Amino acid sequence: MTGINSIKPANVLLVEDNEDDIELTLEALKESKLHMKIHVVTDGISAMAFLRRDGEHSDKPRPDLIFLDLNLPLMDGREVLKQIKADQNLASIPVVVLTTSEDEEDILKAYELHANCYVTKPVDFIKFSELIKQIEGFWLQLVKLPHKGL
Repeated sequence: MTGINSIKPANVLLVEDNEDDIELTLEALKESKLHMKIHVVTDGISAMAFLRRDGEHSDKPRPDLIFLDLNLPLMDGREVLKQIKADQNLASIPVVVLTTSEDEEDILKAYELHANCYVTKPVDFIKFSELIKQIEGFWLQLVKLPHKGL
């Protein structure tokens, strides 16, 4: 394997405000055989603070992968994505939009804002768990990611 986990544990940032979806995602990631550390923030402003290492997030690591919901409080996921991809220190971090929306406008807008992929969350836990395993296998094992430290 040549992915990120052959070098160091992966840091994954989950940006999600729904407690049930957080639990489902964490449970699916726990089933993984990959060594990773999951960080969770529940709104867009906290996501940007985490990524920019502001305030209480000053000691947080740079994520190797971001799971981003679109419908977030304080700053929605579209604005978070826009800010990530406009920041040269953050733009290379893969962002997986993981949302319940199947709206064609949301899909188009996410890609216009340079999301790396757009995935609709299945409601069934088994399907959701399999989806998370596929996403993490692709992004954290198969592809080569840049290691641009901040």
